[in-house]
Amino acid sequence: MSVRHHWSRYATNETVVGVMEEIVKIEEPVVEREFGMRFSSTPRGARLARRLTAHRLNAWGLPYDSTANETALAIVAELGANAVQHGRVAGRDFHLLLRLAGNTVRVEVTDTRPEREPERRIPASDAPLAESGRGLTIVDCLADTWGWYPRRHGPGKTVWAQYVHTALRTSECHHRAMS
Repeated sequence: MSVRHHWSRYATNETVVGVMEEIVKIEEPVVEREFGMRFSSTPRGARLARRLTAHRLNAWGLPYDSTANETALAIVAELGANAVQHGRVAGRDFHLLLRLAGNTVRVEVTDTRPEREPERRIPASDAPLAESGRGLTIVDCLADTWGWYPRRHGPGKTVWAQYVHTALRTSECHHRAMS
């Protein structure tokens, strides 16, 4: 639970009890593990982000050959590639943040280009062999939920995805990604 509260010297017993009741309602999953790092906005930086993701998840108990590790790796690959291809600003890096809370894995990739907002779209059916345009569709299939928000301190945005590694929808993903 992450709560910041400033206690007033004028607080009464009733207001303290009210605040404590509100704090209990705000419980969030406890983050067991967290890893964050900046990478150069290049294909090499995206590749390194993928490799370190696999290594870190293995160290956290999600083996290299597990579905959980492979799924997180695919999400990092797509979000990292998007940060390099669409969110790149010369001389600026992208940031990767991995969090593990229970069986929930959260991936966040932050870049410094604010005007290129990610959007949910269905790949064009007339271009089944196109080499691009499916990254967020793949993320949408693999993740239980995903989205984005503007970067808090400076220009840019953060694209995030999270999934529960015991409830993957691989057959649904395969069908949606191939159509």
